[in-house]
Amino acid sequence: MTASIDRHAQTAVPIHPLLAARHSTRAFAPGVDLTDAQVAALLEAARWAPSAGNTQPWRFLLARRDTREFKRVLETLKPGNRDWAAQASALLVAVRTDANERGPLSHAMYDLGQAMAHLTFQAAAEGLTVRQMGGFDADALAAEFELAEPLVPTTVVAIGLPGDPADLDESVAGPDRAPRARIAIDDLLIHP
Repeated sequence: MTASIDRHAQTAVPIHPLLAARHSTRAFAPGVDLTDAQVAALLEAARWAPSAGNTQPWRFLLARRDTREFKRVLETLKPGNRDWAAQASALLVAVRTDANERGPLSHAMYDLGQAMAHLTFQAAAEGLTVRQMGGFDADALAAEFELAEPLVPTTVVAIGLPGDPADLDESVAGPDRAPRARIAIDDLLIHP
């Protein structure tokens, strides 16, 4: 058994407690289902995210655990993600739409990121954890769910109640058992 790591961010200045406590775990409490109210709140938070010209270029495919859709999404994940994501309460595919009736949406990926940030913050308020993954086969996922252009699967998100990192297989547990770290604020700034 590994000693518990404090996952609360050690911030340079105080930030909102939900932001400081948020972390992306691979450990999900098994057998916990999301309530309809939780799902509605997550999607409502995403719905109210800002977007360029209010285009709202995001769509979501929600797959709850123990459903055929969940298994279909799970199969498109890279093997390392598939191993731990199977314990999540739901897998959410975040899809951007790169164009609408007026033409290309050049900020669609950024806007989808805004929607996911809102959803992530709401999940923290609900006591849930969210882990976003780039390790999936976007083409296979689009084909599996017949997502036609301009819909582009951009990330798959595991959502659920946080579990115990000690229960994770050693091959995927590293980040959950290590102290959190970030680049210093000064290193984020571009100084002309």
